[in-house]
Amino acid sequence: MVMKNFRNNMKMPKDAAWLVPGLQVKRWFAMIFFGASMMTIGFLILCDIKPVFYTMQFIKKVAMNVSTEWIAFAIVMFGAGIFFKGWQKTNLSMLGLKDDNTMLEALYRRRKLNRGPKIVAVGGGTGLSMLLRGIKNITNNITAVVTVGDDGGSSGRLREDMGILPPGDIRNCIAALADDENLITKLFQYRFKSGEGLEGHSFGNLFLTALCAITGDMVRAVKESSNVLSIRGRVLPSTLDDMKLVAEMEDGRIIHGESNIPEAHGKIKRLFTDPGRCRALEDVIAAIKDADLIILGPGSLYTSVIPNLLIEEIAQEIANSPAKKIYVCNIMTQPGETDNYTTSDHVKALMQHANSKNIIDAVLVNDFIPCNLAKKYELAGSYPVKLDFENIKKLGVKIFPRKLIEDSREGLVRHSSNRVARAIYYWFRKEHKLDKTARLPHREHRKECAV
Repeated sequence: MVMKNFRNNMKMPKDAAWLVPGLQVKRWFAMIFFGASMMTIGFLILCDIKPVFYTMQFIKKVAMNVSTEWIAFAIVMFGAGIFFKGWQKTNLSMLGLKDDNTMLEALYRRRKLNRGPKIVAVGGGTGLSMLLRGIKNITNNITAVVTVGDDGGSSGRLREDMGILPPGDIRNCIAALADDENLITKLFQYRFKSGEGLEGHSFGNLFLTALCAITGDMVRAVKESSNVLSIRGRVLPSTLDDMKLVAEMEDGRIIHGESNIPEAHGKIKRLFTDPGRCRALEDVIAAIKDADLIILGPGSLYTSVIPNLLIEEIAQEIANSPAKKIYVCNIMTQPGETDNYTTSDHVKALMQHANSKNIIDAVLVNDFIPCNLAKKYELAGSYPVKLDFENIKKLGVKIFPRKLIEDSREGLVRHSSNRVARAIYYWFRKEHKLDKTARLPHREHRKECAV
């Protein structure tokens, strides 16, 4: 948990974590303490006990042997400690919590993470869920826009049998935004390994399918399941239409279905949807308009990221948005989709399918590859994506290189969710400061003119 890590790093006592700046509880402690003191004094006066007189007499007698300042300090600290503990236990009891860790975590999220930037992350597959695991430690204002073109595995079977949107990528994002230690999250991700009709299905997929039948649509089903897991942010399908992906290959072949596209083993000329004009979810458009930062990727270029941009309204709103926009480029090429692709090829494909060059301000790239890169990548036809600086600059896109992978002795290449999130947030804050600096001279100039 964020608050637990913060407390460990600061090496503070458990109860002292309540005094962390930003929780906005110290002022209420003081107010309650002052109110309780006034009530006590008023009650004693009402009973004609003359509390002030007798208290002063007592202090005067004790002060003959002990310093008055030390007595007063000891009494105040003792009383405050008892009051604080009682207040803490009362709140835990009223909220039905076992300990104060959960309460501290909730307060920290509300006061700190709720003030974070409004981020819209667009994608699908394992790439988007990896990103969300890191972003949720920066802000609670997250909207994950998930592609609904999946037609393989458990999601494909449920889509075909039940006539619903594929729940797989949505489930992964919901789980990523929840607390990983949560038993319910592990249950949500559990996949049945046997059982007639159950084998291959995940519990989360079946859960979302059942909720969809009960609530009437996938959006409400996602919202209710998100409430169960108490996720940070929200997850939205890009469209409620039954969107299927179709790829036109350079050799003229037309490939139908997301799962079939990588298996075609050819170069993709263009990607489109069936039906041709899918309607964007209104909440997605509203989130993009309100965003401070829009993130595209990482993930399969043609089957996870681009499908969202094929929805015309989404692509237009991203292009028109004043928010900062960054694309997290894949580290390795993907056989059947991006064979021999460079970084600029990824960016060009995004711009081409969105019909705009304004959907990306910068591209975040990994600049570190392990010396002992696992041979399994070469055997599968996957190679590191080449960074061609000059071609990217010609596209008017900034390059932001960082080490983004997890350390691995086996030479495996996996995005580190924390490194990716920190790099994006650093870039965002840097760009935000540059904008403020660029606007400052203009403001001063206007003041001079006014004078």
